[in-house]
Amino acid sequence: MVGYGIDVLWESGRYDDLLKNRRVGLLTNPTGLDTRFRSTVDLLNSRFRLTALFGPEHGVRGDQAPGAEIATTRDRATGLPVYSLYRKDSKRLTEEMLDAFDVLVYDIQDVGSRYYTYIYSLLYALEDCARAGKPVVVLDRPNPLGGNVVEGNRVKPEYTSFVGGYPLCMRYGLTIGEFARMANQTLGAQLTVVPCAGWRREMLWPDTGLLWVMPSPNLPRFEAALLYAGTCLFEGTNLSEGRGTAAPLELIGAPYIDDPAALAAAMNQKALPGVLFRPQWFTPSLQKNAGQLCGGVQLHVTDARSLRPVRTALELLYEVEKRWPQDFAWRTVLPPATQPHIKLLGGDDQLYRKVPLAEILEQYAAEEAAFAREKRASHLYE
Repeated sequence: MVGYGIDVLWESGRYDDLLKNRRVGLLTNPTGLDTRFRSTVDLLNSRFRLTALFGPEHGVRGDQAPGAEIATTRDRATGLPVYSLYRKDSKRLTEEMLDAFDVLVYDIQDVGSRYYTYIYSLLYALEDCARAGKPVVVLDRPNPLGGNVVEGNRVKPEYTSFVGGYPLCMRYGLTIGEFARMANQTLGAQLTVVPCAGWRREMLWPDTGLLWVMPSPNLPRFEAALLYAGTCLFEGTNLSEGRGTAAPLELIGAPYIDDPAALAAAMNQKALPGVLFRPQWFTPSLQKNAGQLCGGVQLHVTDARSLRPVRTALELLYEVEKRWPQDFAWRTVLPPATQPHIKLLGGDDQLYRKVPLAEILEQYAAEEAAFAREKRASHLYE
């Protein structure tokens, strides 16, 4: 079975000198566990001098709703101060926070898609610690989507945001530690990555033998995380992406889709690899279209290895727009952003302008190949 970076740190003792006799800050959330489900908070607190906790979106204990702004508090279990890195005014480490530790440890399960905000909490921490001369230790974890396949375009500079804060492809094929290595090439932070044990690039999550722990409330299982690499794009539309249902990111629909069977049949006719579409009616309990009956489809993963979630989602998005052109709409600008959300998720304005799908896929293929070559310099695993 694969082991996490926290397992390697705890069991080997090889990295103790990085933390011994230092004040340790820990940026983590409920996925910060070893393979025996022991909390990284508890492990580090028992062996080293843990002095501060830092929480990303959803908080250290996962008790905050998606997008909720989080205040600075104290951790009930340890009494340690918990500093929020998902505040209304800033998502950065302040001088007060930097003064609370000598070395910062990062341990959060990533999902391999560039829209996921946790990776930018790490990026900002690397930038802030580099400026302050504070070392950073990343406890690595497997990429659930594997380390070989790359999908989608790269974020263009004018569309940088907290759902696309670095020029990654939508599905980028790096572990969180490898991402840190890539970003740190220009930052120069004192970075150490504690690697996973036994992970190989071709492994998807089911190959690791590890139990799935929800990285966030709307990714309850691996299939949702795999589809999220594409279906997250529907966050930029007036369709529900299934939030507020039992199958978030697997259900796509809207009140105006009045013929789910026809939509499912059209999508299945495309014979996209690794997925089947089933007509579905559903009523989200929250967020977009809450309390409204939506027609749509459920995406069923039949072969995780051959599925290409980005292309799959784009094919579905364009099919819906073609069939319901008067009803389909892009989501309006969400403050504090100044761009329509689809531009930020898409990394450019091509989806917003409804550039023909064939042209978009051709451009994506070129960017995928270039990024796949570039990222090899940051690989830790083969």
